[in-house]
Amino acid sequence: MNGGRNESSIDRFSTRFPSLGRHVEARTSQAGFTLIEMLVVLVIIGLVMGLVGPRVLSYLADARTKAARLQIESFNNSLDLYYLDVGRYPTTQEGLGALVNRPPGMDTWHGPYLKGGTVPLDPWRNRYVYVAPGAHGPYDLISYGSDGREGGEGSAADITNWQR
Repeated sequence: MNGGRNESSIDRFSTRFPSLGRHVEARTSQAGFTLIEMLVVLVIIGLVMGLVGPRVLSYLADARTKAARLQIESFNNSLDLYYLDVGRYPTTQEGLGALVNRPPGMDTWHGPYLKGGTVPLDPWRNRYVYVAPGAHGPYDLISYGSDGREGGEGSAADITNWQR
């Protein structure tokens, strides 16, 4: 406060430094970014995404593969518990559904053997393939990977209970 006068900071600057005051007034009336500034920011964001994006996507693919392996391991444990109770593994026709719903005529079934009351899908939203008896053991359990078809490489490779 200057002796009862109410001056804005821009007015004080313009009286002391006339050329600076006009510059401050002009700059505040034109707030915002120029087109060049915005383009530079967009180019920088594009470069960062170009460098980081592929790594993030590969981590996502690896995480889905690891999740499928863990789910198959969980199925193995549940199938072993089923075997201990019933004395055999579910047939191909009964499938993994036998782990959550009592098959007809099974008096020794003490399930459900999977949490949630449903058989989960693989990380790519496909059904796991269950075959009993299997070609590689008492049963074969397969996720066909990201493409949902037999065979493949990378994230599309098959994930099984006999290959670790």
